Amino acid sequence: MTVPSPTEAAEPAEPATPAAPAPRRTFGLAAATALVMGNIIGGGIFALPATVAPYGTISLLAFVVLSVGAVALALLFGKLARRSPVTGGLYVYPRDAFGEFAGFLSAWSYWTMCWVSIAALAVAVVGYVDVLIPLHGNHALQAVVALAALWLPAAANFAGTRWVGTVQVVSTILKFVPLLLLATIGLFFVDTDNFGPFNASGQSVSGALAASAALLLYSFLGVESAAVSAGEVRDPERTVGRASVLGTLASALVYILGTIAVFGLVPHDRLVDSGAPFADAVNAITGSSWGGTAIALVAVASITGCLNGWILMAAQMPYAAARDGLFPAPFAKLGKGGVPGFGVWACAVLGTLLIGLNYTAGPDTTFRVLVLITTFTGCVPYLLSAAAQLYWLARGSRERVRPAGLTRDLIVAALSFGFSFWLIAGAGYAAVYQGVLFLFAGIPVYVWLRGRKDTAEASA
Repeated sequence: MTVPSPTEAAEPAEPATPAAPAPRRTFGLAAATALVMGNIIGGGIFALPATVAPYGTISLLAFVVLSVGAVALALLFGKLARRSPVTGGLYVYPRDAFGEFAGFLSAWSYWTMCWVSIAALAVAVVGYVDVLIPLHGNHALQAVVALAALWLPAAANFAGTRWVGTVQVVSTILKFVPLLLLATIGLFFVDTDNFGPFNASGQSVSGALAASAALLLYSFLGVESAAVSAGEVRDPERTVGRASVLGTLASALVYILGTIAVFGLVPHDRLVDSGAPFADAVNAITGSSWGGTAIALVAVASITGCLNGWILMAAQMPYAAARDGLFPAPFAKLGKGGVPGFGVWACAVLGTLLIGLNYTAGPDTTFRVLVLITTFTGCVPYLLSAAAQLYWLARGSRERVRPAGLTRDLIVAALSFGFSFWLIAGAGYAAVYQGVLFLFAGIPVYVWLRGRKDTAEASA
């Protein structure tokens, strides 16, 4: 097969992707951008300012550094989508470059991250619902709320990709607009005395920057959403890249401006111990105490939209691998609405089991261990995709590539690889160790499925 150069200087060749049923391309630019934003901005943003406050305002610089890395990933996925504009992008890219085993590891790792994160997000809803409707620490009621938060977005996915896109746009508006309003209006009420010291950690500047960045590293997970769903995106060669960059930039804008506003509205000594920094910021603007209720409503909408998008991601990655015989066959079946129904059922059922485990077991449970592992498993496909782009660039024919285009694409790919490597290193020794074990646990699954596939091909 002739290997194309993945730059704009050369026309992309047909992707090395098996024939599949024509997808229902229901996501336009707005829906694809909302999918990226909705998956990036979850519930963590409402606690981030207090989380990084002990390091001082140097954490704002860490946000800028992370935003640059996330935009590099967005540009990378846009380039790769031009070559392979199909569903399951982060599985397809390593598979085309390095073979089926690399593709399987990427799909297995990403799928693991998705369904564990879905359960964690559903549990996170409970804390915000408790502000609106006191649950009085009743574990049964908390479990019911978490399960409702999981299964309602799953129902939207069963209804089809058109409903998924609609829910994603509405939920993104419901959370983005209030957060942006607070981030912009709040700037007019900022008191510079509230910011506190630039470096409050007592460490060196580089040490404080790295430590605060480590807490924020995973705030941009979801930048790949449009690439994973490329099969449902109209004109994916152009739309995936645009949606990825627009969604990432908009999310970064909310993150940075929102954190600046909170830092300037809430005194530093109070912010360090705040359990609801955005609510405290709203209270500082209005002079009343209704901020907690308002932020709780926005948080519920934010996490619900995030769950809606991540459930779709969790179904589409194994769908792409199952079409190649590298995931069980039921994952490859599309429902009437164009969504892999079995994949939705699988992640919802697995999420339900983890939620049940969370509310019945003690603090040192498998659930908590798996949540830690997601910080590693979510970044492995990033690293492999960046490596795939470097591979295609290395194999590209020089006479077909403009030097400027090659240099630009090399910089984007190298930045993406370095950023992904930094994400994995920042997960910590425990997460990397356990994540590698969980990743390798998928090898017997690959061996079994690959053996059956080869046997079937030999018989044919």
